[in-house]
Amino acid sequence: MQNPFKAEWTAKGHTLCLGHWDIRYNDIPLDLPAERRDKDMGTKNIYNFIDPEDELYLEGLDESDWILANMDWLSDLFIQYDIPLEENYMRAFYQAVNPEDWRCGSCGGCI
Repeated sequence: MQNPFKAEWTAKGHTLCLGHWDIRYNDIPLDLPAERRDKDMGTKNIYNFIDPEDELYLEGLDESDWILANMDWLSDLFIQYDIPLEENYMRAFYQAVNPEDWRCGSCGGCI
């Protein structure tokens, strides 16, 4: 299955904290809950602008743990947009968001 989700964090460079999520399902924009729109998603990655391979900065939840931790709001979102409530779709959502996820301070803009 090709991933039906596309995710983009709108801010780039040294102003990551000023962005918001643009997430689409089959090109339909998803309106995330207010508490999720402009915050990091908590997915697992290395968040360090100086050395993006330094595992000291590895943080966040892996795919399975993230799905369990976010099941409530993610299920509500899927129901709202008639997205199948199936594990493979939740995994696809995570996989779309993860490369775009960020952390406060991970871009160095506030240093």
